[in-house]
Amino acid sequence: MAERIPETMSAVVCHGPEDYRLEEVPVPKPGPGEALVRVEAVGICASDLKCYHGAAKFWGDETRPAWAETEVIPGHEFVGRVVQLDAAAADRWGIAVGDRVVSEQIVPCWECRYCRRGQYHMCQPHDLYGFKRRTPGAMSSYMVYPAEALVHKVSGEIPAHHAAYAEPLSCALHAVERAQILFEDVVVIAGCGPIGLGMVAGARAKNPGTVIALDMSDWKLELAAACGADLTINIAEQDPVAVIKELTGGYGADVYLEGTGHPSAVPQGLNLLRKCGRYVEYSVFGSDVSVDWSIISDDKELDVLGAHLGPHCWPAAIAMIESGVLPMNEICSHQYPLTDFQEGLDMVSRGDESIKVSLLPA
Repeated sequence: MAERIPETMSAVVCHGPEDYRLEEVPVPKPGPGEALVRVEAVGICASDLKCYHGAAKFWGDETRPAWAETEVIPGHEFVGRVVQLDAAAADRWGIAVGDRVVSEQIVPCWECRYCRRGQYHMCQPHDLYGFKRRTPGAMSSYMVYPAEALVHKVSGEIPAHHAAYAEPLSCALHAVERAQILFEDVVVIAGCGPIGLGMVAGARAKNPGTVIALDMSDWKLELAAACGADLTINIAEQDPVAVIKELTGGYGADVYLEGTGHPSAVPQGLNLLRKCGRYVEYSVFGSDVSVDWSIISDDKELDVLGAHLGPHCWPAAIAMIESGVLPMNEICSHQYPLTDFQEGLDMVSRGDESIKVSLLPA
């Protein structure tokens, strides 16, 4: 029996920085080739928080235009159940009414230079769920997956907020892929939040010599060890550069993955890497970051790589979550009803009390 779909729904709506409101809005109607999905869980990302607080990356400044738009429902890491779709959508994605599905956070245009080259995660229009009017997000009871979206099925046997972790985990795995980790490498991951813990798990799956996690929280470092870190360093108590130099005979780490979003983590990584090491930057920063570029060039000849979204890593992320190898109950630390979205944002903002905070619209 088909699910009865209401005319209106509760949704968080962005009206600008620090102006997010819970409103009653019409339930979206899927067009040709699209799917209507009942949202089961939506994670609150650090980038959601930076957007909420008005970071220039999203709202622009004197050197860049605004990218985020107002009158948009936020939320780009989510999972839900298909409640309505046509034959074209069912055939394209291999899904049916009742299936639990996730959609990759970007809805590519499939026409720009990057999409035509297979680099769909760098699509020029760059319509991410929850930031653009064309692609409303998941802080709502229902949402539409557009025909251009990338959609994956997820087991219905795991908790919904665990399934929604596929988005940050896919991002972490993409950063790990960018690092080109080798068997004997000493790999350092800065930050043990949702992305950093995923980086630890992904790096461990590559089977390097040593995986080292850095953070200022002992309980987050314990989680990093559960995700596969061989060594954890509380940087509030120990100098990571000195510890890693001693561990490596004075050379430094082979690979550094930055997942904190804190400006101080950038020079930290440049300083603890060996000559010809590899630095991977994933974070979205709330402010500008300055470094001594001569470390990258003349001092060490480093490979510095960026990482964005989680292209081609979603199936691996979903499989990792479904396998039970990760301590998901601890990673997905806090869940709130949609009506308490502000409390969820505040929890993420405090940072030291949570890992992954989710909203449960149902």
